[in-house]
Amino acid sequence: MQEAAVSQLSTWQNFYVIVGTSAAALTGLMFVVVTLIAGTRSPRSSEAVGAFGTPTVFHFGFALFIAALLSAPWHTLWQVSLLLGLSALAGVAYIIIVIRRALRQNDYQPVLEDWLFHIIFPFLSYAAFVISAIVLPGNAPPALFIIAAASLLLLFIGIHNSWDSVTYTITERLQPESESQD
Repeated sequence: MQEAAVSQLSTWQNFYVIVGTSAAALTGLMFVVVTLIAGTRSPRSSEAVGAFGTPTVFHFGFALFIAALLSAPWHTLWQVSLLLGLSALAGVAYIIIVIRRALRQNDYQPVLEDWLFHIIFPFLSYAAFVISAIVLPGNAPPALFIIAAASLLLLFIGIHNSWDSVTYTITERLQPESESQD
């Protein structure tokens, strides 16, 4: 029975190759974007970067980690379940840190979309990983679909947040000098 459940992980190999590769490539692109926008004339504090930039890299990294975790040759599901659950709890804890950073920074006033994509959706994704970790050993098929959906959600969150950061930086950079200092 346990061997049949573990073999279900192998049916997801292609999915996690795609997700893991995407997460790794997008993480690399984040480094390029940060390097390119580092020369903007209106520098932001590290608090704003910690609240809105660093979490994006964390989410991409987590999606990559999940892809690697579920692609490993496990012998029992409880092992992958334990690691998944512990790492997902770390993700939930990180969202609490992000909330504190977002409230503490003064460079940008978050709007509803920011709260959704930087707090609510990531929290839901990490909570889904926690639930999946609990369900996985006893009922692998639905748990694996939830893990896949949560992984994709993290990728889409990261894509949205990356795009949002770039467009915000560009629009700030294009403003006349006098407007950006007000």
